[in-house]
Amino acid sequence: MQKKKPIRIVVEELEEKNLSSIATLSSKSRGRIYKEKKCNIRTDFQRDRDRIIHSKSLRRLKEKTQVFFFPLGDHYRTRLIHVLEVSQIARVIGRALKLNEDLIEAISLGHDLGHPPFGHIGEEILNKKYKEYVSSGGFKHNEQSLRVVDFLEEGYGSKKTTGLNLTWEVRDGILNHSKGLKEIKNSDLNKISTYEGIVVALSDRIAYLNHDLDDAIRGGVIKTNEIPKEIIKNLGKDSGKRIDVMVKDLINNSLKSGKIEFSEDIENLIDIFLLFLKEKLYYNEKLRGQEIRRIEMVMSNLFDFYVENPESILNFVKKYELPVSYKTWEDALTFLPIRVRYVCDYISGMSDEFLLLNFNETFIPKPWQI
Repeated sequence: MQKKKPIRIVVEELEEKNLSSIATLSSKSRGRIYKEKKCNIRTDFQRDRDRIIHSKSLRRLKEKTQVFFFPLGDHYRTRLIHVLEVSQIARVIGRALKLNEDLIEAISLGHDLGHPPFGHIGEEILNKKYKEYVSSGGFKHNEQSLRVVDFLEEGYGSKKTTGLNLTWEVRDGILNHSKGLKEIKNSDLNKISTYEGIVVALSDRIAYLNHDLDDAIRGGVIKTNEIPKEIIKNLGKDSGKRIDVMVKDLINNSLKSGKIEFSEDIENLIDIFLLFLKEKLYYNEKLRGQEIRRIEMVMSNLFDFYVENPESILNFVKKYELPVSYKTWEDALTFLPIRVRYVCDYISGMSDEFLLLNFNETFIPKPWQI
């Protein structure tokens, strides 16, 4: 009786038969940091997706800001919802282009794992605080996302390893997905090594431009008649229509050009869209200035407290392997760059609510119990 092939092998053969010549095949992955035995059922990229889905870092995104801090309404997006929406958009594009959907889904779900509380404002504050203490380096959420999957999450494959031990392709897509709130040009995507990673990076932009505007309209921050006329005319009046136009343009233009890119007209409209949101929403001093200053006060004071009182993060750092050449964590935390990096790790992993809870516990006097 002929021995049946493992399901993984069957799936890998189907990929090779059905996917585009530019797709990344699971069987051709560059591998993991630490070698592991292959799964008989799932491909390497499917395993990566599952590890991310079951990670604590993904669960914490449900309590992290997308745009609005601590919204009271039920329908505003959190960072977790943003990640799911990116995944949906990216998979639609990937399927149409016959790319590897499993790789796309894994990158999509992991791309914001390192995002700190309070969105891009929190990211800017952590970067500023890091540079106050250490002359080189800084804090970027995409680099932190890679640090999460490589180091901060619980270990896989060996008791001695830390992190999720993901494949090279997923790690590359996570690291290189973002330019933050800056205009993204097709030329900026050259550093991403897979077409699937490029799809995720562009889907991220499609998602947050449209969904941030949708939430801003829902919250009464932006009125529909304030949206630039060229956006309404060429992309559509509502988020569903705009997403549809942008997704179809990316698919059709990519099929025509052989590259994963928007048409020049749509790319220019996306730049106008982003500049509009920067002015009306992201950096609107009148609307958010006081709120942003309060968040900066909270995060900055907590950051300084942890740096000046390293014993306060001992329980957190002791979960990880002690840096080489140090005998104890108390000894390691005397080295300022190590201490500052772990303070960034600790704060960036907090939810919005947990950050405020820690601030209150640290700085707000408690009532005297008689």
